[in-house]
Amino acid sequence: MIRVTHLRKEYGSVTPLKDINTEIKKGEVISIIGPSGTGKSTFLRCLNLLETPTGGEIVIDGERITDKACKIHLVRRKMGMVFQGFHLFSHMTMIENIMAGPVDLLHRPRREAYERGMELLRMVGLADKAQAFADELSGGQKQRAAIARTLSMEPEIILFDEPTSALDPTMVGEVLAVIRSLAGQGMTMLIVTHEMKFARDVSTRIFYMDQGEIYEDGTPEQIFEHPRRERTKQFIQRLKVFTASIDSRDFDFIGMNSRIEEYGRRHLIPQKIIYRFQEIFEELCVQILLPLLPEEVSVQMTAAYSQEQSCMQLKVQYNGPAFDPVDSDNTTALALVRHASVKMEYLGYSGAEGTNTVVLEIEE
Repeated sequence: MIRVTHLRKEYGSVTPLKDINTEIKKGEVISIIGPSGTGKSTFLRCLNLLETPTGGEIVIDGERITDKACKIHLVRRKMGMVFQGFHLFSHMTMIENIMAGPVDLLHRPRREAYERGMELLRMVGLADKAQAFADELSGGQKQRAAIARTLSMEPEIILFDEPTSALDPTMVGEVLAVIRSLAGQGMTMLIVTHEMKFARDVSTRIFYMDQGEIYEDGTPEQIFEHPRRERTKQFIQRLKVFTASIDSRDFDFIGMNSRIEEYGRRHLIPQKIIYRFQEIFEELCVQILLPLLPEEVSVQMTAAYSQEQSCMQLKVQYNGPAFDPVDSDNTTALALVRHASVKMEYLGYSGAEGTNTVVLEIEE
């Protein structure tokens, strides 16, 4: 379906793509992961010539699109793209957004385009929003509408450029559910994503991009559990570390809980462990420690999850005088912390730094 040979892209002194080589077969679902700034989105945009490659060759369904004689507008009809910023027409209703391409570019009769548009809106759960404008929809609804609009052009390949990065965490799941459904229908897809659990669950292959190339290419199991190359190992390990700070009694408690939930969802952590992490955060940090800390609050949380052992180690450091949480008068909160953890150990007080440290272990 797609063959890429020695693809290179330069921007002045910056070269995000140095040497990309790969082949993609019909029906494959490929998630592209890696650190920021490693050319993931640039690679996607080169595939439909939204970015012009500096060198190399791209062949789509037998046609060399890097050839100057190629009629790229015809190739793009086979290849839809969903952006992180939705790109809906704000002056049109959702059904008008979806009908525009089929009517104007594919020359479909308006009745046919309307019926197909409503079918696609039903598929993404937005049939009741057919007459709504973009500013009347949530971020998740806008992205689902954008996917429906892409599908209306009957593409053979869909490129997703970080389709959930602009969404509130509560809206991510509804968009991923639609993409997962498309994967089950055999659609060929390339997805730039930071949603690691989704990438593992839905993909047939993973591209880990680094150093201007597809640094490692393998199955989800290989990349996430048995990466072969050092940079891939380092990236996967970093994914499983969570750090957070509390520096005020009026901190955003709900936002912190959402961050913990997002961390777990993205990085393959069992939901039961994340629930227990959230419970410890609420009972230990909020109910036990915060009321006892000095006016200038300082709490640091560092969580590291081990997939092999299916357990999490949580380190909590806090300022103030020496205090072991087991001595807390809040016996209810302490009981909940003990219930949520298999081990809690107070490592003591560092007078020089004015810091207490407690370490907990969490299992399913």
